[in-house]
Amino acid sequence: MLGGKGLFVPTMGLRDTRQACQMFMNCSYSDDARSAPISPRLVPMSLALSDSTLAGLAPGQILARGVCRHFMSLDFACVTELVPTRGLRVDVMALGPKGEIWIVECKSSRADFTSDSKWQGYLEWCDRFFWAVDAAFPTELLPAETGLMIADGFDAQIMTMPPASPMSAARRKVVTRIFGRTAAARLQAARDPGSRQ
Repeated sequence: MLGGKGLFVPTMGLRDTRQACQMFMNCSYSDDARSAPISPRLVPMSLALSDSTLAGLAPGQILARGVCRHFMSLDFACVTELVPTRGLRVDVMALGPKGEIWIVECKSSRADFTSDSKWQGYLEWCDRFFWAVDAAFPTELLPAETGLMIADGFDAQIMTMPPASPMSAARRKVVTRIFGRTAAARLQAARDPGSRQ
């Protein structure tokens, strides 16, 4: 579930959550860009919105939820709506088991994508950059040099793995610190809503 400030908070223990992800979510990848078949378990946003567990979430938050679930099955930790620097807010930042940082921007429509003029500013804050869209999105609009995930509110599938562009050690240290402090502050706020941040 998404916390009030965008943190994906599992409702089970970490071990149980990972086991559930592995049991119910298949991980599949394709280096062949945007023509790979889409898993039948991923549904268009209009159908995902009808599920009561997603009530009250914006379309982008629904995509982010599925992305976070998929990343958990890959042993990545996620923080949503993270601000790496003034003027930028990424939809999902994922920290991998080897310290890799991936950013995912969730786009729910053509208009949502075409109105995003800041996405190139995210590239220097990650090792890999992805777009997450639903199964009905016209993926030919997306830049070929970026990654692609097809998502719904329950899962996601990596369709295109983007080339790695490793950050410098100094930048990685800054990003990892921002990630950790943001996650810890949101966890504290979730455990004690009356605490000050």
